[in-house]
Amino acid sequence: MTTVATQTLTVHQKAARSSVAMKVLMAVTGIFLILFLLMHAWGNLKAFFGPEAYDHYAEWLKSDILYPLIPKGWFIWIFRVFMVACIVLHMASAYVLTLRSLGGRGKYQRKDRRTQTFAARTMRWGGVILLMLLLFHLGEFTIGWFRTGFNAGATPYTAVVATFQQWWLVLLYALFVGTVCIHLRHGIWSAMTTLGANTSPKARRVLNYTAIFVSVLLFAAFMVMPVAVLFGGIK
Repeated sequence: MTTVATQTLTVHQKAARSSVAMKVLMAVTGIFLILFLLMHAWGNLKAFFGPEAYDHYAEWLKSDILYPLIPKGWFIWIFRVFMVACIVLHMASAYVLTLRSLGGRGKYQRKDRRTQTFAARTMRWGGVILLMLLLFHLGEFTIGWFRTGFNAGATPYTAVVATFQQWWLVLLYALFVGTVCIHLRHGIWSAMTTLGANTSPKARRVLNYTAIFVSVLLFAAFMVMPVAVLFGGIK
């Protein structure tokens, strides 16, 4: 019996260590994705400086970064592979943790769910919706599966303006960005807690306000440009 108990304890310890590793992986990849979103939002604001500034920024992303350290055009593909890896690892760790959570769920966990924030309760479904909208966004502007009001040879500025002159696409984009920010609201809190920042009531308050601030800031930064296009502020 002692041997069986020891083996069982060892299995549980390994599972716990594995879950901690998954949470850390999810937190680190999530931080990289947040940094990317902040950079992306800043880049979108280039549209307010006119076609030349926006198109130059788009061209710089595709060809000039780290040149001549690496050949022109290489950085964007290295960056894309890295970001895809972050997304895949983030989703894989979330999937594994979800299965373990569902497997060990009891009445106390169901009761505790009532005290969770809306962002925490919708993390899983929000991730699925986010993936679908991300594929739409990439298919529209990056891969070129379909085009919303612009031709194949359109410049980045022309493509963006032609797209967001349509109210339903601005609304869809708001849904996309809103889902991202709701996801981030809990994600920032969860990531920093996993990495050891949630150590006291004061730290929890700081993390909570930081998560809200970053989420609201990102939503505003992403939406100001499409709204300006829709209402004629950017032409």
